[in-house]
Amino acid sequence: MKPTLALLFAGLLLGCASAPAPRPSTVAQDLGVPAGYTLVWSDEFSADGLPDASKWVHDTGMNQQGWHNRELQYYSGPRAENAEVRDGSLVITARKEQRSTAADWGGQGYTSARLITAGKAEWTYGYFEIRAKLPCGKGTWPAIWMLNSAMTWPAGGELDILEFLGREPGRVFSTVHTASGHGGQASGAATELREACSAFHTYQMHWTAERIRFGIDGKTHFEYANAGTGVAQWPFDAPQFLILNIAIGGDLGGEVDDSNFPVHMEIDHVRVYQDARARLQPRWSAWPPLPHRSVEVGRLDVGNGDEGNAGRRRVTIPFAHIAIVQVGAPEARDYLGLWDTCPHA
Repeated sequence: MKPTLALLFAGLLLGCASAPAPRPSTVAQDLGVPAGYTLVWSDEFSADGLPDASKWVHDTGMNQQGWHNRELQYYSGPRAENAEVRDGSLVITARKEQRSTAADWGGQGYTSARLITAGKAEWTYGYFEIRAKLPCGKGTWPAIWMLNSAMTWPAGGELDILEFLGREPGRVFSTVHTASGHGGQASGAATELREACSAFHTYQMHWTAERIRFGIDGKTHFEYANAGTGVAQWPFDAPQFLILNIAIGGDLGGEVDDSNFPVHMEIDHVRVYQDARARLQPRWSAWPPLPHRSVEVGRLDVGNGDEGNAGRRRVTIPFAHIAIVQVGAPEARDYLGLWDTCPHA
């Protein structure tokens, strides 16, 4: 049987709007909630107590063996001493102390918290806004960032909306890590922000299929574009989850000044917006689909690749990405696979 492409039938069979035209590639000077975007997830930290367990998970998975980058902190589970909501803000606190009685203690001399949305909420594309006040002091390393939960680093990509080194209190930076550029070879930019420790600032990221813009207080300071060269440079068509944490020491945090502790990162709000129109539109990708979490949600017979209409039927499915497979290919098993790879509308 001569293979034919299921893409041939897609325009006739799927009840979805066509994809929007690419947006201009010029860097925007102003950055804010884009027109047509709606709020899809937020935490305003309005209820005092431990962080909302329906939205946040305490990540403690590497305590015993030690965290990446030779960091020195132990990340606590739910514990007000390290993460609590009070007076309208989430307060993450790093302390000079040992949790030596904890079953997963790895000998660390500091405690902190690492809150993630993995398993609760993940997003593909959107506008992200986090208003925060950062800790100062040598050895502190607060961050607001995102990771892919279904792919290993750096293949899945990393989006650092905000990183800050307490030993350099006048500078904040944003960075993108991918398989083609990570660690010391990552792409990013730093900007001066003298009041990062003494005042709240709004840290922003606008992520689309074409580019990712990072900003502070409404001004873009770094842009990373999709070069169209493949997943090694652009793994950002798959969901990522959000992370809030204070790391201590390590390769980037550097030497620690114990006289600073305890130190606090205060977060006034976290808000995620997405384009309501784009969430209803498909984005096409060729076989094989990217190796992230996939769930087959439907089957569409196309008549053994013949040129007639045998086996065709019209379907409407609430998803935003479609993986197009080759009919007749061994992997495809003679049907069009449909995978949900981003949030439902």
